[in-house]
Amino acid sequence: MKPTARELQRYESLAEEISRHDVAYYTLAQPAISDFEYDKLYRELKDFEEKYPGHKLPDSPTNRVGAAPLEQFRQVEHRVKMESLDNTYSFPEVEEFFARMEKLLEGRKVSYVVEPKVDGVAVSVRYEQGKLVLGLTRGDGSKGDDITENLKTLKQLPLTVKGAPEVLEVRGEVYMTHAGFSRMNQEREEKGLELFANARNATAGTLKLLDSREVAKRPLSIVLYGVGEVKGWSLASQDEVLATLKKLGFSVPEWHALAANGEEVLASITKLDQLRKKFSYPTDGAVVKVNEFAARAELGSTAKAPRWAIAYKFAPEQAETTLKAVTFQVGRTGVITPVAELETVQLSGTKVSRATLHNADEIARKDIREGDTVVIEKAGEIIPKVVAVVLSKRPAEAVPFDFAARLTELGLDAVREPGEVVWRLRQPSQEQRIRALSHFASKQCLDIENFGPAVAEALITAGYVKTPGDLFSLKHEQLVLLDKLADKSAENLLSGIEAAKRRELWRLIHALGIPNIGAQTARDLARHFGSLDALAGATYESYLRKKLGKKGQELKAEESVIPGVGGVVAESLLVWFTDPAHRELLEQLRVAGVSFADEKKNDAGNAPLMGKTFVITGTLSKPRSYFEEKIRALGGEVSGSVGKKTSYLLAGEEAGSKLEKAQKLGVTVLSEEDFNKLVG
Repeated sequence: MKPTARELQRYESLAEEISRHDVAYYTLAQPAISDFEYDKLYRELKDFEEKYPGHKLPDSPTNRVGAAPLEQFRQVEHRVKMESLDNTYSFPEVEEFFARMEKLLEGRKVSYVVEPKVDGVAVSVRYEQGKLVLGLTRGDGSKGDDITENLKTLKQLPLTVKGAPEVLEVRGEVYMTHAGFSRMNQEREEKGLELFANARNATAGTLKLLDSREVAKRPLSIVLYGVGEVKGWSLASQDEVLATLKKLGFSVPEWHALAANGEEVLASITKLDQLRKKFSYPTDGAVVKVNEFAARAELGSTAKAPRWAIAYKFAPEQAETTLKAVTFQVGRTGVITPVAELETVQLSGTKVSRATLHNADEIARKDIREGDTVVIEKAGEIIPKVVAVVLSKRPAEAVPFDFAARLTELGLDAVREPGEVVWRLRQPSQEQRIRALSHFASKQCLDIENFGPAVAEALITAGYVKTPGDLFSLKHEQLVLLDKLADKSAENLLSGIEAAKRRELWRLIHALGIPNIGAQTARDLARHFGSLDALAGATYESYLRKKLGKKGQELKAEESVIPGVGGVVAESLLVWFTDPAHRELLEQLRVAGVSFADEKKNDAGNAPLMGKTFVITGTLSKPRSYFEEKIRALGGEVSGSVGKKTSYLLAGEEAGSKLEKAQKLGVTVLSEEDFNKLVG
């Protein structure tokens, strides 16, 4: 089915109009139409694409919803190195920076640009012929992760740029606004998910998601303030870069200052410190840059950073308020965290009424008492911390806080194990059981469809589920008795629970909620042990081995058997698997038919690459993840760097330095055709 010429013309006009409105709303903060009018246009555009999918434009505004998930990110070299900046925390150090500039430039005058230092994640976005073709993280400065699909979901970032040169790399920061971050954490709290500590962590974690459809749901924004490789233009200064990027429709810093000398720079930093409190996004400093590019080229860089720029970091904002009471929060694993309930005070642009007290030792060390006047600080954390007590304002009736006595008073049966800093419940509370069950069924674990915190709460309140293992014995007649769970919903939930029995091993390990075991560690453990039974029977030596000195006698240290698994993780695993209640849970899962091993086992018959290590480089006919998955499925390992233990280098076009190193070391180099023959 083909659209008429008139329909096609209308569609292309709609796509262009919506893109203009996106720039007006998200970049310029000057919407030209109402949300209702925008939604109407967007719906019309989407209807056309659903009717004529073969005519959808590659840069359609609807592409912001994300693409199919990746297996993992590929590493791509930066054409122009992405350098980080040297930091300073005092005006005298900034003045030393000016003195260095004057000495290196032999007294020649230059100007400076002062910009806000946005507290986000640095990225580089490449356009060719005006089309967005690549987006990278900074990585190690020489190469970064390809996060193109994730960056395409940002409505502030144009997919096409009219008037752009042949090649244009724009560089900047991805971040979350204060409001967006608070809203996202509120939604996570309602779903029983762990909260992000601060906006930067949330941003970094979001950009690392392999499913860009999930990224599209997060409130990410971007600001661009620099360029990398440029072909077809000649830009002379930073001031010119900012003006040009803004003219092209990019989101640039809402404020910057041009300064003729050091004195004006310091005045601009002071001004920015006041202005930033009204910004909608987190800033933690000011960036000072030599404006003229000719001078920058002459100044060059050290091994770590450019000589022509420096970042001045602002001191964290503090405030005084009264600590009204100390309350307790119980986490998913039973850990009890003390929280200071405060008289509400304004801090870093937000109203603060709570602050973390970390643990019992922290309260005792600072001698924090209820009724005290305390100094709180917010250095990017979602919950500020209590820095100190103002002893001169301490009430006469204030008494030392007794952590153990307060637990008893609240009826919390908790214990503090030797060597631990936290108190933990002996038996899980209802809230804790709900969180544990929600985690068990979550998308990051067994991914049970139609299962959320509300269902978890209903099942536990009704007494149908006491442990996650009880899920697999639920009956249809039980589920339909739950409030708001219709007959069809009950069927779907049971289907989701049945499907969860056959999930990958790492998901089951992650679902168990073992302290210190995240998704990546769960993957590493699954790959190493191959089954849950093998993991459950592991000993301390399974994780850490003794490392001897040159003569084989002197004990140097312990080294990890599994990369990333050290003493803390090993101890968590050993303690968890020796707990009788946890052993009972494992048996319950086994009886229910939950798979304790991945279906594809690396035995001698189907693991021809066992013991072989591959490195992949260059451009191949399929995504790198395709080859990595194939190698691992056949028992091989994939490494990021060439070394003496590398078995094969799979090299595509533009292989670069890895190919040279492999040839020097005598590593076998495979073309894609060679690889296909090797793996059959």
